[in-house]
Amino acid sequence: MITKPVLAASTACVVDRRPAASEVVARYGALTKPDVSFLIGVTVSAGFYLGLPARPMHVPWLRMVHAVLGTVLVAGGAAAFNQWMEYTFDARMRRTARRPIAAGLIEPRHAALFAGALSLAGLTYLLMSVGAVPTLLAIGTLLSYLCLYTPAKRLTPMCTLIGAVPGAMPPVIGWVSARGHIGVEALVLFAIVFLWQFPHFMSIAWLYRDDYDRAGYRVLPAAPARERFVSTYTLLPLFALLPLGLLPVVTHNAGVLYGFLSAILWVGFAYYGAAFEYHQSRAAARQLLMASILYLPALLVLMISST
Repeated sequence: MITKPVLAASTACVVDRRPAASEVVARYGALTKPDVSFLIGVTVSAGFYLGLPARPMHVPWLRMVHAVLGTVLVAGGAAAFNQWMEYTFDARMRRTARRPIAAGLIEPRHAALFAGALSLAGLTYLLMSVGAVPTLLAIGTLLSYLCLYTPAKRLTPMCTLIGAVPGAMPPVIGWVSARGHIGVEALVLFAIVFLWQFPHFMSIAWLYRDDYDRAGYRVLPAAPARERFVSTYTLLPLFALLPLGLLPVVTHNAGVLYGFLSAILWVGFAYYGAAFEYHQSRAAARQLLMASILYLPALLVLMISST
């Protein structure tokens, strides 16, 4: 395979010059996708706070930290496993060619050992600190992400639907860590994050569609169905987000101010979604991506502040 000599040569070069300890740490840190892990930590902490059975005078911050840390460790292990499974494909994409394994900066076997150790550490930490139910949810998230979503990317555009399930689990893990069981509100949080991922990922898939095609990923169908697919998977989830975001008002868990502000947030998100659907340009995709990154944390903060 054309990438193997490159990987071997790059690895040899790295070994010869003996990278500094800080550089090695940075490379392994990159395996965990820190930006994604940060967002996961935000959703876990939001799910935990919203899952408290009653707003106590003193929030159990230490338990929240346990839930966030354990879940982020598992997520980091999943990200490292994902890069290990896909490094030959990553090497073909401009967007991912500089990832540590694809670039030959970390040997695949070392990356696999690191991923396994990180995942096991996270699961053990969750079990010891917040209990069996959050740990089982984390196990299911890890396995579905690696065994279903990761191979599905090379098989069918429906991979986004498959991947949205493990992607929406972190706030549920946070909720269960606080409450001890899954409630209706946890399912609402799951649905919000589940739907949010579609416009978010459609913007990414459109921006890097040539890269995905080059690497053999089928995240988008071939033309002429591609444009319709992107439009459908952007707009339908976006419209479904509005009633879900307003549900706390209907159930009297939030006031009118929350409803107004959440609707304003949605209008902004929907505007960029509609602009992307109309233009289907790289500029519109970037704007939608930024809007999606802002929308979810802002909505969660609103939910927390309104309770």
